[in-house]
Amino acid sequence: MEIRVNVKHVGKRKRSVEPRTYRLSSAPSTVRELILAVVEAGVREYNERLERKGAEELLGCLTRQEIQEKAETGKVSFGALYGERRADVRQAQDNAIQCFEDGIYRIFLDDRPLEGLDEEIGEAGKGIFTFVRLTMLSGRLW
Repeated sequence: MEIRVNVKHVGKRKRSVEPRTYRLSSAPSTVRELILAVVEAGVREYNERLERKGAEELLGCLTRQEIQEKAETGKVSFGALYGERRADVRQAQDNAIQCFEDGIYRIFLDDRPLEGLDEEIGEAGKGIFTFVRLTMLSGRLW
């Protein structure tokens, strides 16, 4: 099954939120199942990129525009994966569930906020999911 998720690309001027398609092994019916499935797909993608890294490692170069866009975000890099460790699906899923419960990010189905882990989402393939990471502001409490 395929679902559409809006992804925010930091530092992009033209289009900061781009739709992306994730392939899931089954159709999620609750928010918890959605989170677990999206994290599993993301970890699978990351681990596949890590495996291809050695085979495709070439000398990279960046255009002036890419350097400028990356400089605006505060880090100019080739987007290379420097770590050798594969991501653990179970650990990543546990972390994602805990972060949702702690309010680190919110999920919207089209324009409707999804509040609880056991909330029904209906037919997942019909709408667009948006994951929004919330930024904590610091300041004085008194």
